[in-house]
Amino acid sequence: MSSRPTLPPPPPPVEIRSWRDREAMLADRAFILGALVRMHVGPARLGVLMMWAGLTAFGWLLVGTALAMFEQAEEVTNGLAGVVSLFLGVAALVPGIAFVCLYLARDRKVRALLLAWGALDRDPERDRALRLPGVSLVWLLLSFVLAAGGPALCVIGPASARPGDDTYGVVALIMGLGMVAWITGLIGAVKALTHRRWVLRVLAGPAPLDAPAPR
Repeated sequence: MSSRPTLPPPPPPVEIRSWRDREAMLADRAFILGALVRMHVGPARLGVLMMWAGLTAFGWLLVGTALAMFEQAEEVTNGLAGVVSLFLGVAALVPGIAFVCLYLARDRKVRALLLAWGALDRDPERDRALRLPGVSLVWLLLSFVLAAGGPALCVIGPASARPGDDTYGVVALIMGLGMVAWITGLIGAVKALTHRRWVLRVLAGPAPLDAPAPR
């Protein structure tokens, strides 16, 4: 059984809403938005992203090692080791990429729900706990390190290669790891900036015109 939390439904249309008063609606809104924010930029989501990115990087490490072995396969044992490394690398790389794609698809659904539930009304007191400036900063700083280090690896790999000593497989290995780091950094940066934009546009923005008047 999956331990991943189930996404809440979108808010009901205006004509079938059954909250007894505005306070009940705000309580449900705060509860669901809190869960959605954790699903979007919570520490657990950062760990999940790093886990799948690490699996992808590990897979490419094995694939790149296999390519280097094939180039230097002077003995049968080296060729067999390369085949094994390639098989294990693909077995790790393909699920890693697939899970990152599923991760991004789920984030898209979470963002749509954040916009829908946030647009119901404004609740400055409860909304303050949803801003998470410290968590967003951690996302942004870590993403910056990865997004800056990735292209650096892609440049350093080919630039530092010595003809006759370094194989194309080694260069491809380094550049592949750099690409994984760069893409992971971009994903994290987009998530952090998207959360900040949501805070400014939804939580700090004006109340919707159809919001019920305070009692």
